[in-house]
Amino acid sequence: MSKKKTWVGVGTSLVTAAALTWPGAGVGFAGTTVAVGAGSYTTALPAGQTGVQGAIYKTANVTGAMPTNDWWSSVAWEQYSDAMFPHPLAVQAGQSGLALGYPTQSAASNTMYGSMQNDMTLGTVAGTYPDTKVDGYSDWTVSMLWSNGANSMRVTSGHGLPFVYSTFAGTTPKLTFGSTPTVWSGGNGSNVLGVTVNGRHYALFGPTGSAWSGVGTSTLTNNLGGKNYLSIAVLPDNSAATLNAFKAYAYSFVTDTKVSWSYNASTSKVSTTYNVTTTPKEGTQTGTIMALYPHEWKSTTTPLSSYTYDSIRGTMKTVTGSSFTTALTYQGITPYLPPVGDYDAATLNNYVEQVRTEVNNHNFGTSADSYWGGKYLQRISNLVPVAQQLGNTAAVNNFESFLESKLSEYLKATDSTGAVKANNLFYYDNNWGTLIGYPASYGSNNELNDHHFHYGYWIRAAAEVARNNPAWAQSGNWGGMVNTVVKDIANWDRTDTSFPFLRNFDPYAGHSWASGHAKFGDGNNQESSSEAVNAWAALILWGEQTGNTQIRDLGIYLYTTETQAVNQYWFNVDGTNFKPGFNHNYSSMIWGGKSDYATWFTADVQKIRGINILPVTAASNYLGYSPTYSANFLNQLKAENGNSNAWTSWADILWEYQALYDPAGAIALFNANPGYTPEEGESKAHTYHWLHELNVLGQLDTTVTANTPLYAVYKKGTTRNYVAYNASSTAKTVTFSDGKTLSVPANSIATSAAPNNGGGGGGGTDPTPSTGNLFYVKSGGALSTTAGTTALTDTIASAGGVNHDGTPTNPSVYTISNVSGTYDSTKATGFDLFVDAGANIADGVQAQVQYDFTGDGTWDRTETYSYFPTNDVVGFEDYKQTQGLQSASGTFQNLSNGKVRIQVWNAIGNSATTLRVNAGTSEGSQSKLTIPFN
Repeated sequence: MSKKKTWVGVGTSLVTAAALTWPGAGVGFAGTTVAVGAGSYTTALPAGQTGVQGAIYKTANVTGAMPTNDWWSSVAWEQYSDAMFPHPLAVQAGQSGLALGYPTQSAASNTMYGSMQNDMTLGTVAGTYPDTKVDGYSDWTVSMLWSNGANSMRVTSGHGLPFVYSTFAGTTPKLTFGSTPTVWSGGNGSNVLGVTVNGRHYALFGPTGSAWSGVGTSTLTNNLGGKNYLSIAVLPDNSAATLNAFKAYAYSFVTDTKVSWSYNASTSKVSTTYNVTTTPKEGTQTGTIMALYPHEWKSTTTPLSSYTYDSIRGTMKTVTGSSFTTALTYQGITPYLPPVGDYDAATLNNYVEQVRTEVNNHNFGTSADSYWGGKYLQRISNLVPVAQQLGNTAAVNNFESFLESKLSEYLKATDSTGAVKANNLFYYDNNWGTLIGYPASYGSNNELNDHHFHYGYWIRAAAEVARNNPAWAQSGNWGGMVNTVVKDIANWDRTDTSFPFLRNFDPYAGHSWASGHAKFGDGNNQESSSEAVNAWAALILWGEQTGNTQIRDLGIYLYTTETQAVNQYWFNVDGTNFKPGFNHNYSSMIWGGKSDYATWFTADVQKIRGINILPVTAASNYLGYSPTYSANFLNQLKAENGNSNAWTSWADILWEYQALYDPAGAIALFNANPGYTPEEGESKAHTYHWLHELNVLGQLDTTVTANTPLYAVYKKGTTRNYVAYNASSTAKTVTFSDGKTLSVPANSIATSAAPNNGGGGGGGTDPTPSTGNLFYVKSGGALSTTAGTTALTDTIASAGGVNHDGTPTNPSVYTISNVSGTYDSTKATGFDLFVDAGANIADGVQAQVQYDFTGDGTWDRTETYSYFPTNDVVGFEDYKQTQGLQSASGTFQNLSNGKVRIQVWNAIGNSATTLRVNAGTSEGSQSKLTIPFN
């Protein structure tokens, strides 16, 4: 987090009602809108809202969208800047020029420090300047301009660069030290000096033919010898050999930096190349010396040199040249876990029903802001596949409808009258080049904070809608606006100047930054790394579901790189990056110049740790790459929590984390605390499902990869459990690196693990593709190949005296998914529906059977049967297909992971009727459906 989140006191008490609702509609006003497919955004600040105030400190050389959320962002937001940390250096722009320091790592009990310490200030003899402006930038450098009339100084600094490069006009450089530096190489008249100040070593490279003067004092000047440039380097040591090695690159000025990446699906590898462009100020030398962070040098394929630096991230190692490349393994994600858990289906269904019947009264007031609204959407997204696995069609329909309606509402700037809304929309700020969602929160509007946290939730929800309704997600429909939201947080298209390149993600640091302005004494920061990872996982899922491989591969690059950095700098999984004296095996917040064990919003140690775990999804597997570390993580939390793991805050988040290495222990804790309060973005249904899924699947196995983007490999004892999801419309075979193959039907998940066929609790559907043709009608909206255990009844709503013959109205719907079979033209659809009207007469129960042959969300064949007039006989009456086929549309095809459903409603009459469901084999009168397939 970049700004304090006032989460304390935000509850999850929800009011019971028939369906999810989301109150709050904006007041329309006149404005300018830009249509994007079915959606739109406004280019006029919505009425009553606040945007970014003030001008950008930039020169005319900087055009297009302005980068934010970077290590150097405070230069653009302030007259000068706050401290910035382009390690191994630290720099700060001020009235007299650029302060430089070499921050090394130290530790206290709750903080590791690498703060800015001013060893010298690079300025000019012209004196002071009215401001500092951004005069240029590249992927990990910034060029700053100090200008006052005819004289100016321009300095370039960047991540991994031991050098700063400066040019001058109308004046000459001056270096000011807090005390007289020790000069150990060169002297007055030399163009190159080796100096030590505050125990740190630097080289000062004036042009050939220039001369330094002032040696022996605290102020040095260089006459530039008729040239206009110099460079300064922080050195690993004060030897002559090191000075000469750095001198070879001192005049090879870095003028551009650029990252590029590629994802190889066959090997599941992400290759990233970091290129620098250099311009020789004298001589012909190209390239430079680059210092790599631990996440880079641990994965580089480029030979390392012997020079190293200390930093707040740990040891930095160096390479020389114009580029280096890293190779990381993408371990895969899936949109959800496969239905193999050892849960009780009835219990799980009850938890799902609790969510289905709640009203969104989530302390949002009249409307949901861009953070909490998105968080709630993803909460519901996590439950759609759970409800589908249960066959709870009522919940599936409710959740899907809710997601579609809310996303569509917020992705359109106008209301039903065509007027621009004041809330529940996106506004494009042309000055900065950013989309701002309103209602805004935590400075997402005026400081441009946390956009990836907020919008990642929305994109994830959109990906879930796309999985179930591809038409909604088409670019000409709502997908175009979702892609626009993606570009705000991670624009991959360098030719699109509407948004900055990779706004939130720092390609050299390997992780995101949360603050838009970075106006802090310790640089920029990021607290909830897991919410950043959630955003990149959302890009993978959205890109794969919509067939946009650019967005998918972008997401894979961001996800793979950030999870590597997170496991290095937040979790210190290797144990090599934290200093002794820091009393924790984890840092909750990373800054440019420090690492904290704290949050913006609470001192509760459970939340200090939980903030880098939530939200838990099937993309959270990176948290379990090292089970030994994960166990130590929670063991230390237990010690900090009074030697108790009876968690009182965010218990579900911590149990879900524990399940990555010890699911049985997590289940025991869940069962011991049934009255716990779910974390605001969680539900008991999702947590219960997650724990029991991992209890069957086991721990992550990172030794095996697959040749598809949506996969995971688990290991339970000696048994590997393979999982793969196929988002395409045709079946495919996935090959794993150990030779295992998995046949995955279209639009489905497949696993080698044994399925859960209902968990003994009834109400579950067969989660693996079914080849049966007899389905029992179950409670909770399910059709199942297994009979129930105890007969129940569902209420079929009254027709209310209106004729609904042939038109399903308030139907009870029962569905089964993942059905495969060969059509048998000698057979026909059949059903037995046991209905009872009690003492009432003149009601007419009607049924409609539908087939989706490929599971793509389109009902390809619909059969509507004549209604069945009920009477007042005692007991159930059997409504059969022999009542007559009233109409049929669509041609039969073979079922390939398809869906079948039957809808039952009252076509006429004034009374409700009942339908017998869930009957066991010994109870008789089993409502069932047969289909003409083998």
